[in-house]
Amino acid sequence: MTVSETERRAMARALELAARGPRGVNPQVGAILLSPSGDILAEGWHHGAGTAHAEVDALSKLTPGAAHGATAVVTLEPCNHTGRTGPCAAALIDAGVARVVYALPDPTPVARGGADRLRSAGVSVEPGVLADEARDLLRSWTTVQRLGRPHVTLKWAQSIDGRAAAADGTSQWITGPDARADVHERRAQADAIVAGTGTVLADDPALTARAADGSLLAHQPRPVVIGSAEIPADAAVRRHPITLQQFRTRDLGAVLARLRADGVHRVFVEGGPTLQSAFLREGLVDELLVYLGPVLLGGPGLAVGDIAVPTIADAHRLDIRDVHRLGADVLLVARPASPAQQGDL
Repeated sequence: MTVSETERRAMARALELAARGPRGVNPQVGAILLSPSGDILAEGWHHGAGTAHAEVDALSKLTPGAAHGATAVVTLEPCNHTGRTGPCAAALIDAGVARVVYALPDPTPVARGGADRLRSAGVSVEPGVLADEARDLLRSWTTVQRLGRPHVTLKWAQSIDGRAAAADGTSQWITGPDARADVHERRAQADAIVAGTGTVLADDPALTARAADGSLLAHQPRPVVIGSAEIPADAAVRRHPITLQQFRTRDLGAVLARLRADGVHRVFVEGGPTLQSAFLREGLVDELLVYLGPVLLGGPGLAVGDIAVPTIADAHRLDIRDVHRLGADVLLVARPASPAQQGDL
């Protein structure tokens, strides 16, 4: 059975609803219930851990029997397990839903299998509708599920000729206010911001997410510093509203594992050429944000150092996903081109 335009529009709306939910241990999911004639009967989304899943949230807005023969349009395959709530696949079957359209399969071993359960009960199932859009929404969550570590975004600013600093080490400001505002908005979307001790000692960053007037944004990433050097008591990062967490190990995998255990799902790395090169070298980067300032600096201050590329055949190939003009600057958004390095489904 083909997917109708009505179902595609409903999926687009379900993705909008999903984005209202909080990011965290559970995925952001939206659901729409359509009547046999294509009218919207109810909408729902997942409001956070311990609350009803999106399908059940939508069903709760209908009287018993009102969903009989309906189509459920869901951004993620209905779950097939009992946790804090019951299996959504069973709830849809019990409600008499005749058809389920979903975007992405559930990657978690404990929850997958909802589609098969629905088919076994005689429900028509259509997967993969607006899958790319759903994948973008759930990218950090799917990285955690697939790779068992937080989703890592690596950011740096550089001159057109690839320098992160002038010959004397100064780097403020390669980019302008529009680019810096964009960085702060993206910091506020992360659970933790990571820098190296070299950058902290040289630049004294606050590692906060701030508005243009300098005030703190509502959500603040946890400040994390990697390196053995002592951070002075009067360092700006010590005044962060969240207590600084320092790792003295060079084992980045261990750092990410610890952060994951502490509930961190999205890491924003913004910490100098040495640290960012190490993340690249170890294949621990899921997304790159490269801010290009229209300046030429020359000299030794390269934005990226050794990333274990002895020959062109070993180059880290990237997929450019977006290009944004931010005032006089340009932002390149890229992801590893190799599927093995991606957290995608």
